[in-house]
Amino acid sequence: MSLELADIAKTYHGKDGQVCALAGVDLKVSAGEFVAIEGKSGCGKSTLLLVAGGMLAPDQGSVQVAGQDPYALGSDARARFRAAHIGFVFQQFHLVPYLNVLENTLAPSLALDVPRATERAEELLERFGLTARRRHLPAELSTGERQRTALARALLTQPALLLADEPTGNLDPDSAQQVLAALAEFAQNGGSVLLVTHDAQAAAQAGRVVRLESGVLSSR
Repeated sequence: MSLELADIAKTYHGKDGQVCALAGVDLKVSAGEFVAIEGKSGCGKSTLLLVAGGMLAPDQGSVQVAGQDPYALGSDARARFRAAHIGFVFQQFHLVPYLNVLENTLAPSLALDVPRATERAEELLERFGLTARRRHLPAELSTGERQRTALARALLTQPALLLADEPTGNLDPDSAQQVLAALAEFAQNGGSVLLVTHDAQAAAQAGRVVRLESGVLSSR
């Protein structure tokens, strides 16, 4: 089991009172499985992804990624664990603006020893049609090229789990399909994918779709 969430709850405390983002969520994603979580904006999808990725501790419940509870680790060890086992793809890309495409792809190797890092990065750039753009900065790329760079970066360490937060939200249909095909291929090769989206067409690319509404997860 690459990801197992049990009884996850998360509440935010603001000036207008409490907002329950997650209420007793249970979810399992096995190796080789592509799961999509569908739901409206503000329903808790991104919170669930951050909890699953070891970036936001839940108020209650347990998280297991590749058999390990990331929240049982100290902050440095947890960062190394994320780098080794989890890849992230976000709608806003989060590329480093002063690094070129190759350097952004290689960024995870700064926190983790990645065998053949440069060779693997070059292979990923070729796979995503970015070889000719390898020395370009993010500002010089199209939106689709930025997302493909972010995807290459997420795959550099050959993670067990890929977490994708609305990765097609800013893309044209062709670029969106390319990203979704890469997620499906990752699962077919034995990885686990958890995609959160409000786009029913993107969710339909997954092998299993569940719905999050008012912090509660249910089968669609």
